[in-house]
Amino acid sequence: MTIDTIGSAGSARPVDRSAASGEGVTTQAAARAPAAPVETAKAVKAPEALPSEEQVNDALSKLNKTPQAQANNLEFSVDQDTKRTVVKVIDQNTKEVVRQFPTKEALAIAKALDQQESKGTTTGLLIDQTA
Repeated sequence: MTIDTIGSAGSARPVDRSAASGEGVTTQAAARAPAAPVETAKAVKAPEALPSEEQVNDALSKLNKTPQAQANNLEFSVDQDTKRTVVKVIDQNTKEVVRQFPTKEALAIAKALDQQESKGTTTGLLIDQTA
């Protein structure tokens, strides 16, 4: 069965029995163009060096000054403990944080996981209580 015959039985092409029985390669397959080569040099290239803290802070400063960020009341920053990017939605009138991504709780969990990982322990990753 060919792919064309799956859609509708009325427009089905006859099946090439020689290819299905392994008797030889059809001329239709030989006439196809070869697949385009994959650009593996780009895929294998080493990742670029990480930006410095000063470069990140400069980029965040520029981003916070853009009209789109100001119009949508967005504030971009980096959490100092976890070094993760934080986006806050600020109420324009009260200047209080309406929403934060990731949340304070998620940042606290990430910080706890980072500390546990640096200690080399895996017990009590999320719960710090004893029975």
